[in-house]
Amino acid sequence: MISSELTEDQRRRIHEALDAVPFAKLLGLELDTIEPGLAVMSLRIRQELKQNSGVVHGGAIASLIDTAMAFAIIPLLAEGERTTTVDLTINYLRPLTSGRATATARVLSAGRRVIALSADVSDELSNPAATALSTYLRLSSR
Repeated sequence: MISSELTEDQRRRIHEALDAVPFAKLLGLELDTIEPGLAVMSLRIRQELKQNSGVVHGGAIASLIDTAMAFAIIPLLAEGERTTTVDLTINYLRPLTSGRATATARVLSAGRRVIALSADVSDELSNPAATALSTYLRLSSR
């Protein structure tokens, strides 16, 4: 659900970003909710995303987290402004093997150059599966 508090320009940029990330499509990431400073994305767990012991690969969860964080930032950016991940620290709390993983990303601080975020991942029973902190850098449109 895209929040009604977003402007038409913000909505346009969100839809453009969804179309422009082929890796997110490959993983099957879905945007569930977005508003300024918050994004909820989910991932249906499937065999192709698992490592050899039958649990979801940490890289798939990291990608879910990083993408949710990026989308939480989009409504806060000026036209033509971009960001890039500077760091991402994840604590994996429980293995995921089936169902759906959901990441809720929140902007903690949005400065002129640096944006700090947190994210929590849960399974479909709302059990915590991972938690993360990240820093993004604003890039000029040049």
